[in-house]
Amino acid sequence: MAFSKFSLFLSLLLSSILFLGHPVLSDDEEDKLYQGINEYRKTLKLTTLTKNDNAECLADELADQFKNQPCTNATGANTVPGTEPQFPNYPNLLAKCHLNVSNTRDGAVMPACVPGLDPSLVLPNFTKSLYSQNLNDTKYTGIGIGSDNDWIVVVLTTSTAEGSYARATSNGADMISKTGLMYCSMLLLALGNIFML
Repeated sequence: MAFSKFSLFLSLLLSSILFLGHPVLSDDEEDKLYQGINEYRKTLKLTTLTKNDNAECLADELADQFKNQPCTNATGANTVPGTEPQFPNYPNLLAKCHLNVSNTRDGAVMPACVPGLDPSLVLPNFTKSLYSQNLNDTKYTGIGIGSDNDWIVVVLTTSTAEGSYARATSNGADMISKTGLMYCSMLLLALGNIFML
């Protein structure tokens, strides 16, 4: 009886993971920057930026790459929309987030280093720098923010196919892994029912 309750619990747990997905947790600094950027855009009578989970994934990956680098003003500042940003392992980072260059080309990647991610300095690093040109641009409609140590990265997206940061077409691996997980949970449920008899 105890085994069947355990298998039922395990089956339900695996099913909930399969169907609910992974929740996205956000950091206080990232939320404050998101709100600050939208307030800034509101003062310019621009539309607010909506959160884009795929852009956030890339921002997190880039922040992780930068976390051990010293703060410099030149890091990433030369990224130009329409070109591939010059970051170490950029194609690998895109792949981790299931993105490709063709759907990120019109976006903007803006890394900044702020010691201790001091809230009074984070927003001005974007609104009172060369990055403000991107924040003032009406073509950007979405945003993803990631941070690690002293680094915070903002990725802006567009509503065009070339800047949407939409997931790359699946090669079937996601479907196979979900099918396998569902099969496993159904098998555990069936085994639980057999042992219950």
